[in-house]
Amino acid sequence: MRKKKRVVDIGGVKIGGDYPIAIQSMCNTNTRNVKATVEQIIELENIGCEIIRVAVPDMEAAEAISDIKKSIHIPLVADIHFDYRIALECMKNGVDKVRINPGNIGDRERVKEVVEMAKERSIPIRIGVNGGSLDKKLLNKYGGVTAEALVESAMEHIEILDSLNFHNTVVSIKVSNVPVMLDAYRKFSEISDIPLHIGVTESGTLNSGIIKSSVGIGALLAEGIGDTMRVSLTANPTEEIYAAYSIQQVMGLRKKGAELVSCPTCGRTQIDLIKIADEVEKRLRNINKNIKVAVMGCAVNGPGEAREADIGIAGGNGVGLIFKHGEIIRKVSEDKIVDELMKEIEAI
Repeated sequence: MRKKKRVVDIGGVKIGGDYPIAIQSMCNTNTRNVKATVEQIIELENIGCEIIRVAVPDMEAAEAISDIKKSIHIPLVADIHFDYRIALECMKNGVDKVRINPGNIGDRERVKEVVEMAKERSIPIRIGVNGGSLDKKLLNKYGGVTAEALVESAMEHIEILDSLNFHNTVVSIKVSNVPVMLDAYRKFSEISDIPLHIGVTESGTLNSGIIKSSVGIGALLAEGIGDTMRVSLTANPTEEIYAAYSIQQVMGLRKKGAELVSCPTCGRTQIDLIKIADEVEKRLRNINKNIKVAVMGCAVNGPGEAREADIGIAGGNGVGLIFKHGEIIRKVSEDKIVDELMKEIEAI
């Protein structure tokens, strides 16, 4: 059961309540380079990114926000640390959300300036708690990065905004240790109705990062926790979007694009199933149809085992059977099996 949180509008994308769990990524371009940043965002838009974040380390990057915003079609989030003036400049230039920690950007008057502009322009603020930047007093109090320390840090930042009567807030509590991350999100979700941006920070490279993120994010989604998400990977940001949709699809939360099922191979396999499955998976990324595709290694059991698939292939000795809903429709040679399968998928 989804845990209901207050609704927050991020540049037209609403999160919380019963709204879909929005999928985010972050540019790895130099934000000052407007052309490169816009090109990357457009590429991410085209594969389903719903909210995009950029790093804003200085005023030059903040000034670029205006031109970036004019050229994209999804909400833009500014990631800001320490300097409240950068937050003000980003909001003036049309950013849709700012990611800051109120306790790190100066005294109360400076925080108040940011809050007043955010109120005036209906711009949400994301409080981003990270295990790598916890306050020393909390580290000393709890003896390290613990779930309790992370939640207390989040609450301290929230209290600053609450005291200024600002409640248009999103929270993330990220740490690379998955059990600690899970514990922190669970604890916070029990005590607050603020929508949560979930993810595992510094999760790793494409393979290890997807495993970590799938375990952490998937566990939270299974418990109804999470209102927006990012799969953080040391990889091209497009991989974050593909992974995010896959996680939500596996959890039954999204139906976007084709779902691939394939068998693990065994001694009965007589075709190069691993190569074929990899190629089918690659080509399916460009298919925007809500279908299930099966790639099976055994011509005897394949069609039956994958009867729930809309379409699929099962291999034999140098040949493949193409089937729909478990019914064989034709036989093709192994070297043409992927091309013929894709033709059938395009005709659906």
